[in-house]
Amino acid sequence: MNRAERTLRQLDTWQQRHRASAFGVGVVKKFGDDRGGQLAALITYYGFAALFPLLLLLTTVLGFALHGDPQLRERVLNSALADFPVIGDQLRGNIHSMQGSALAVVVGALGLLYGSLGVAQSLQFAMAQVWNIPGTERPGFFPRLGRSVALVAVLGIGLLAATAATGVLASAGAGPVVTVAGLIASALVNTALYLGCFRILTPKQIAWRCLVPGCAVAGPVWTVLQAFGGVLVAHQLRHSTAVYGLFGTVLGLLWWIYLGAQLTVYAAEINVVANRRLWPRTLFPPPLTPADQEVLDDIAEQEERRPEQQVVSGFPADRPDGDDQRK
Repeated sequence: MNRAERTLRQLDTWQQRHRASAFGVGVVKKFGDDRGGQLAALITYYGFAALFPLLLLLTTVLGFALHGDPQLRERVLNSALADFPVIGDQLRGNIHSMQGSALAVVVGALGLLYGSLGVAQSLQFAMAQVWNIPGTERPGFFPRLGRSVALVAVLGIGLLAATAATGVLASAGAGPVVTVAGLIASALVNTALYLGCFRILTPKQIAWRCLVPGCAVAGPVWTVLQAFGGVLVAHQLRHSTAVYGLFGTVLGLLWWIYLGAQLTVYAAEINVVANRRLWPRTLFPPPLTPADQEVLDDIAEQEERRPEQQVVSGFPADRPDGDDQRK
């Protein structure tokens, strides 16, 4: 073993012995084991495709529900577009509510709702993958469709809650105290929203309490990203718009959605690692730690597709006779 390898082994041993570092490595390793980057990219694709239909649906519903209060309608819409810093102003100029007869609007709204549910389906798939739920235990098409509609409803309620909190703070005036209070209120709303969405998206065999750690992290982090998102997106757009023009704005929007998707997947991974105590993990196998073996077993066993199929995973050292359990 050369000096570089020996140093890396010592670093690996150190991180396994300390709870904080071992937990962090466990989350990152689980993210890689589940191909979290690909899951985030899938969510980004469907999220981008669903963005304009959802905004069109939102403006149409607000136009009917808040017809007599245009100021409140604008406040709710601005709260929704605040999740897209810098780009939100451009989205506002390209989204208008549907017009026509009531029947045409209802049919169009239902079509928009169904067409925009792909992002909810991809989020449910990501949660099932992260929790390594076997195919035989995952919900069918109609339960997934019901969960997707429930997700849109919860997001709408969260939007109204955020608007109400913003209105209350705005009436209190300006100043550092109000700013800090606004950030705390936003973090609490985002955390509750994450928890509600995770409950809908995660298979029912996972208990409520298992979803709390990741949401407690994701809510405040998303609040910070919202607060400084303008700087981040402007930095991304500074060069891309000069080179690609309008497509640069699209790239900035995709980058922002992907950032949110990655945060969501990492929050789910935190829940799994905390609940199943999937740490410490080794950076340079062999040997594998018990947590490494458990993760690999779960990934193999989630590939069950039929009730009559049985997938068993193990390691030779698991059996006294040294035989491999896998089949």
